[in-house]
Amino acid sequence: MSEQTIIYLTFFAYLLLMFVIGIMAWRRTQTMSDYILGGRKLGKWTTAISAGASDMSGWLLLGLPGYAYLAGLEAIWIAIGLFIGTACNWYLVAPRLRQDTETFDNSLTIPEYFERRFNDNTHRLRLISALIILMFYFFYTSSGLVAGGKLFESVFGISYTWAVILGAGMILLYTCLGGFLAVSWTDLIQGLLMALALSVVALLSLSKIGGFSSLTDSMQIINFELIDAFTSTNGQALGVIGIVSLLGWGLGYFGQPHILIRFMSIDSASYIPSARRIALSWTALGLIAALLIGFSGLALLPELLTGADSEKVFIELLSILLHPLPVGICLAAILAAIMSTADSQLLVASSAITEDFYKVFKQDVSDKTLVNLGRVTVILLTIAATLLALKQDNKVIDLVAYAWAGFGAAFGPIILLSLYWKNLFYQSAMTGILSGAISVIVWKNIESAHSIFALYELLPGFIISTISILISEFIIKAK
Repeated sequence: MSEQTIIYLTFFAYLLLMFVIGIMAWRRTQTMSDYILGGRKLGKWTTAISAGASDMSGWLLLGLPGYAYLAGLEAIWIAIGLFIGTACNWYLVAPRLRQDTETFDNSLTIPEYFERRFNDNTHRLRLISALIILMFYFFYTSSGLVAGGKLFESVFGISYTWAVILGAGMILLYTCLGGFLAVSWTDLIQGLLMALALSVVALLSLSKIGGFSSLTDSMQIINFELIDAFTSTNGQALGVIGIVSLLGWGLGYFGQPHILIRFMSIDSASYIPSARRIALSWTALGLIAALLIGFSGLALLPELLTGADSEKVFIELLSILLHPLPVGICLAAILAAIMSTADSQLLVASSAITEDFYKVFKQDVSDKTLVNLGRVTVILLTIAATLLALKQDNKVIDLVAYAWAGFGAAFGPIILLSLYWKNLFYQSAMTGILSGAISVIVWKNIESAHSIFALYELLPGFIISTISILISEFIIKAK
């Protein structure tokens, strides 16, 4: 049996397993609560690992190693920011959001929680939030399909266009079938597979190079600036704006709906401390391994990767380090990472249509109708995201950065304040959500490498949203 055949068989065995899980979940999905939140019955491990897997996605195996490959130690700042953000999200948001979403009439979605938390009888807050979810998930889901395209292109040698379409079809199949249960169960397996693949490749890379000291020596030979965390890839000082921008990625966690729904779905708030320990361990392991893989690629790859191709560093290292069977498993891990986020995003976007649009205007509708409508919505959203992903020069990290900033700025401040500030007004929530989303869009389109607008748009968006909420509260109370 040829090496390529072994890789193909391993790859397809993984896909078959995901399909079987989708069928099992489909048999247990009867109500809209099952389809969106799994009936709020997830265990500690499933909640913790699926939250991490849906968070990190193909970005952890493609985007971050690629960035570390190009930027060197500068990439450490992103990893630090993400770990701090993950920890704060589990400590500050998870326990209270699990309790409050159930307290406020068993809210199944973030827009529904906003409406009931702020007693908005006009439905405007819910509809605006749902629109923002749909807009930014369009870019976020596309990032997953771009990653999937790169993977299938490398494995099967097919054109990028057909590779994207194939990846989209795989994700679509089991997401439509099983809903949240399928997504969560597969994310547990995918997350464990991601951690295993990252750890193995990182350790083998270091071993082949000769350890940490040899790694830094190799980076210094290639480009001296790469071993300095305070110097950018153009050789200039990274500066306060650069470091703050990279650390600021951590602020995005508070507003990511596909992560927040994991907190909402855990069986009991008492499970959260245990789940938090599992999640933080998984995150630390994944971030460290991804950075090491990117750094190692500089020393081990015979040809320099440039531009969007830098995000293939993990894939390129596999053929150097491993035999066909583990290569197939590691390639399946990349697909796992991609699928684990794309499926969650599609599900949240689908629920925005069914729960936060359709159900608002047509309240007398059966759960079966809503579940079927949710599946149709997933198909339509996948088609739309696929069209954007077909642009081959898209970089995963760029698409993720924009969507991450949009959600973090629009929803992050109001999520935090809604959990800790009881007498918050509906008007303030609306102001914060709109100002956060709009500021990210505006800032992104006027950013410059030589001014304050070089700052990652999440930070100004988050600050503007928070200030807008506070000013709105002051004005309302002063009347």
